[in-house]
Amino acid sequence: MNYYQEITLLPDADIALGFLWQNVFQQVHIALVEHKVASNQSLVAVGFPDYRQAQFPLGSKLRLFAKEQATLEKLDIHRWLTRLEDYVHIKGIKPVPNDVTYVSFVRKQVKSPERIERDMQQKAALWAAKSDKPLEECLAALQQSKPTALCSLPFIYLHSQQTKQRSPEKNSKFPLFIQMEQQKTSQDGSFDCYGLSSKANGQSMLATVPHF
Repeated sequence: MNYYQEITLLPDADIALGFLWQNVFQQVHIALVEHKVASNQSLVAVGFPDYRQAQFPLGSKLRLFAKEQATLEKLDIHRWLTRLEDYVHIKGIKPVPNDVTYVSFVRKQVKSPERIERDMQQKAALWAAKSDKPLEECLAALQQSKPTALCSLPFIYLHSQQTKQRSPEKNSKFPLFIQMEQQKTSQDGSFDCYGLSSKANGQSMLATVPHF
């Protein structure tokens, strides 16, 4: 990644930083979907320079990265954030500096409490059917190893564009948990339409972005 563009979020007394992240990142996601190069693949990646270094877990800055300057120019993120212009400061496109480290920002799948409970009920029903044990006994046994829904990773609440398209009446809101992984060197790979590193097409390595 050779070029980047930095967006600073500007909360105020009426608009909290967490709510602003939801709105800004939702628009960035929509922009990346519109400019995708393959199924759920993007030429633009995102970075969080203040990840877990500020009072708010993601900080207040978002960087967009691309190999070519023209890719960021074509994305034209100003256009996608027009209605939020009072709450963001968007800098011009710049070359990535020389003195950087490399990280991968990845999506971490975390089950909701409702999903965990549903899975427990299904497992208990299957176990009861196979073992002829009472359902309550199977549930009680599974409770001892029940996974927790707690996760300390930073997250952003987003609306799933696919869910909204398939079932407009359903609640498409979900938490996007983001994990940062340190890497020793720059690595090529794929980015999804959230701008996060993903192992697409059987790739063994996660793509990196500069961290500075």
